Amino acid sequence: MAEIVNLRRARKARDRAAAEAQAAENRIAFGRTKAERKLTEAEAKLEAARLDGHRLGRPDGDEA
Repeated sequence: MAEIVNLRRARKARDRAAAEAQAAENRIAFGRTKAERKLTEAEAKLEAARLDGHRLGRPDGDEA
């Protein structure tokens, strides 16, 4: 015989799981300290500067 499932409880459990997954994503995206965000930003700027420093073209964008 099949197991009886309370649809209201199943729906609430599904919604709770979805909310927890969203919360986990938000903790990853927004749960960093100001120092960590500044460090990441500084690393990105440094990497961009290094990449620009290795360009062969002229800085004004003219490739002639």
